[in-house]
Amino acid sequence: MDRPAIVLLSGGLDSTTVLAIAKDQGFTPYALSFRYGQRHSIELEAAQRVAQAQGVARHVIADIDLRVFGGSALTADIEVPKHESLADVEEAGVPITYVPARNTIFLSFALAFAETVGASDIFTGVTAVDYSGYPDCRPEYMEAFATMANLATKAGVEGTSKITLRSPLIALSKADIVREGLRLGVDYSLTSSCYDPDEQGRACGKCDTCLLRLKGFAEAGVTDPVPYQSA
Repeated sequence: MDRPAIVLLSGGLDSTTVLAIAKDQGFTPYALSFRYGQRHSIELEAAQRVAQAQGVARHVIADIDLRVFGGSALTADIEVPKHESLADVEEAGVPITYVPARNTIFLSFALAFAETVGASDIFTGVTAVDYSGYPDCRPEYMEAFATMANLATKAGVEGTSKITLRSPLIALSKADIVREGLRLGVDYSLTSSCYDPDEQGRACGKCDTCLLRLKGFAEAGVTDPVPYQSA
């Protein structure tokens, strides 16, 4: 029996792992990525590689322009912060790489996609353990959005289907995520997590997401297969 599910796919470590989890759980994944005015296209190129490698039913790249609002180092001419250690990240509070309301916007698109393909499940790669402190990655936010989703959709109102928001990584450390992905055969060399890669696609190794990613691989006892600028 076909079980369609929407998987938000950025091309990074977490979303790629979630895609593999959705497939392992018997879902037919429909991947959704965004060209939202981010600093570079490298993560979208990674998302396309991952979608092809994992054999999704369909991969949609939605175009929206969050640069019209700015307010983030990812969507405005603001330098991406670099750190020597994760201790610096933890002391910084909500970082300037937070894109205002991004997850709410992305999940709303996922909700629309779900209704059109008859999916009751939406998978996201948010995590509340090793993360940058974004407010829209917390469990209470995900629960609130799921409640709203069932009030805002035709299927939810008519009772023909209940939207379930699945965040299988939310209580996992980055090391646990890496281990789970490797167990499922994920090829992490196809992914890209860095906020500020160079023109060759090499990760900077010092932004929030690079430090968290490197921590995960180190604690999992394996080498991150993507190239870094300092290597």
